[in-house]
Amino acid sequence: MFENLTERLSRTLKNVSGRGRLTDDNIKDTLREVRMALLEADVALPVVREFVKRVKERAVGTEVSKSLTPGQEFIKIVQSELEAVMGEGNEALDLSCQPPAVILMAGLQGAGKTTSVGKLGKLLKERDKKKVLVVSADVYRPAAIKQLETLATDVGVDFFPSNVEQKPLAIVKAALEHGKTKFYDVVIVDTAGRLHVDEEMMGEIKDIHQALNPVETLFVVDAMTGQDAANTAKAFNDALPLTGVILTKVDGDARGGAALSVRHITGKPIKFLGVGEKTDALEPFHPDRVASRILGMGDVLSLIEDLERNVDKKEAEKLAKKFKDKKGFDLEDFRSQLQQMKNMGGMMGMLDKLPGMSQLPGDMKDKVDDKIFMQMEAIINSMTKGERARPELIKGSRKKRIAAGSGTQVQDVNRLLKQFTQMQKMMKKMQKGGMKNMMRQMKGMMPGGGMFPGR
Repeated sequence: MFENLTERLSRTLKNVSGRGRLTDDNIKDTLREVRMALLEADVALPVVREFVKRVKERAVGTEVSKSLTPGQEFIKIVQSELEAVMGEGNEALDLSCQPPAVILMAGLQGAGKTTSVGKLGKLLKERDKKKVLVVSADVYRPAAIKQLETLATDVGVDFFPSNVEQKPLAIVKAALEHGKTKFYDVVIVDTAGRLHVDEEMMGEIKDIHQALNPVETLFVVDAMTGQDAANTAKAFNDALPLTGVILTKVDGDARGGAALSVRHITGKPIKFLGVGEKTDALEPFHPDRVASRILGMGDVLSLIEDLERNVDKKEAEKLAKKFKDKKGFDLEDFRSQLQQMKNMGGMMGMLDKLPGMSQLPGDMKDKVDDKIFMQMEAIINSMTKGERARPELIKGSRKKRIAAGSGTQVQDVNRLLKQFTQMQKMMKKMQKGGMKNMMRQMKGMMPGGGMFPGR
């Protein structure tokens, strides 16, 4: 997410951060670079103009001239203006009304509306402990109704049945009535998308909006459409009283232009980011954290939240007890660690949130390939329970069987066993309390040191 913009801005701001004094000339050069970086990231031109103007006003004003470190103060200004463009803080859903609270989802076809309904249903059920009902009013795409039903089953929320013979208005009215009689907290309505904004579509969604009077009308838009995302959001905002935006496919957008343009152009906050295909890949949007990531400063708060949410407390306690009782670290434990890492968006998802990761060389990033971790898990799955508990049993013929069972080569099995042995040694150092020894071990496990295998 935002790789191109992060790289360009980090390089530009690095040149100014060490300056003891900022002059009109070096501010002018830096601002030109910032402007180019934003335009290349597909940020809408009016947003770029306003952003550069505000940074310039503050940079050549008293803020920087009074600062002891003008270069760093300039970066702080850029960061605070990035936050201002995207919104001052996270704006949560407003569900304070007589239940059920209705959330209406709108957007073009292919933006990820139906998937977002499922993700949002899961988030509200698990984090906010809400009783959620989802319904599809998309009668033009038969697969849409089935898709939502399957998603609802996957995430464990209730689905209100509908079919292509029904009128969208009749579907949503019946769903709302059902939501009231069965005491649901939230009803999420998926509406039909079109390939472009048209009158018929807008007329239909206006009627649905009027019938439901939703507390939240969320516009779902694909981040990868760049400036068009902001323009489409504006067209919907002119027709409907939108309360917020869900920006999808952010993980596939290296530019980030949509995230920086939508708020400014529509005046509506981005409430969530879709950051992957999994049903839990929906994050509340925090402008300050995103601004920090864009400037290569990481997002440690989100990483901590991921850890708290995804680390299996029972597994962690079990491992801690093993340590305390001086019992060994086996391949079962290793697999459990790999699975927990996967739950947090994989190694790359975690690294993206750490400060300074944008400065990592490309070839080093390539070594941190989540497919390798999936392969490692497959190899362990191919072993017997006894082999996982006693890896020293795994010799020639067993290695061949494990490789065949996991669709890998014997050398892949050897590599995994070598990495496991390194991890085991590190765990022993931790048990003995030798922190210095452990740190030395960890250095050897960094890219280039053997833990992350090259391709």
